[in-house]
Amino acid sequence: MVDKHIRITEEPSNYERLDEMETLDIVANINNEDKKVAEAVECVLPKVAKVVDETAARFAKGGRLFYIGAGTSGRLGILDASEIPPTFGMSHDKVIGLIAGGDKAIRKAVENAEDDTEQAWKDLLEYDINSNDVLVGIAASGTTPYVLGGIADAKKNGLLTVGITNNPGSPLAQAAEIPIEVNVGPEFLTGSTRMKSGTSQKMVLNMISTGVMIRIGRVKGNKMVNMQLSNIKLVDRGTRYIMEETGLDYEAAEKALKKYGSVKLAIDALK
Repeated sequence: MVDKHIRITEEPSNYERLDEMETLDIVANINNEDKKVAEAVECVLPKVAKVVDETAARFAKGGRLFYIGAGTSGRLGILDASEIPPTFGMSHDKVIGLIAGGDKAIRKAVENAEDDTEQAWKDLLEYDINSNDVLVGIAASGTTPYVLGGIADAKKNGLLTVGITNNPGSPLAQAAEIPIEVNVGPEFLTGSTRMKSGTSQKMVLNMISTGVMIRIGRVKGNKMVNMQLSNIKLVDRGTRYIMEETGLDYEAAEKALKKYGSVKLAIDALK
């Protein structure tokens, strides 16, 4: 069977002789390409919204959200997952990012790790993964064996599978139940998917995780009322949120925040 999907991520750059460009032209042209990313993401918003709603419904049943990827894609999944506890006060075991090659691959590339079609499921089994969970595979090319293998095994075991890719019609898009195909066009530096492709993936992951947290009640109004109070800046922010909601002065609001441990608990107790 011939693979006929369009490999947008491998197409030549729209720019020639990058090594002869003036520095301002380099950064201006990169910026021009980056302007296309938000428009490409806009085209897939209905799919992203579906993922948010489906994931929120599974969270209500005790489900979790997993990201798998290799290289830049894997690192972006880990980044998004790692920011959920401090931003929304969720435990670290609700949104989990996994990368081909394990944690050491976060900082340094692990050769051939992404070529193993069985390793992703082995990694997921360590978390007692089950049919209430959601698996998001991230791969700009849509051909990464680590991701494709994980998605295939997840489908066999009844998980909801999502694929985020930058190649329309790719194997990942065909394999996932909800394909999110963000066509950002060729990269400024030919094939360097850490650029526009990676930016689009970060945007979509932000939408998914933030949308889910809103849907499950971790946000009040437009405020992060469940954030972890891990530094002076966040304590100050939380105090001001309480002031806005209750009319207390700064000292009283700060006292309430420290007493109840979160903005939400403080506001609920004072109203």
